[in-house]
Amino acid sequence: MTRDERLTVVEVCAELGVSRSTFYEWRAKKRAPRCIKLPNGDLRIRRVELERWLSAHEDAA
Repeated sequence: MTRDERLTVVEVCAELGVSRSTFYEWRAKKRAPRCIKLPNGDLRIRRVELERWLSAHEDAA
């Protein structure tokens, strides 16, 4: 894993244990990790952005 690693939506969904439809629902509601949209329409998520997003959603309890 590199700092600049870019993940596909499928990889992110597998890691989070959610369906693609859930990910796209979160994205529509601006609740998903920030994505890079490639010229062909595919999305990539930077590993560091996913980690930042996960940290921001940790329960403080």
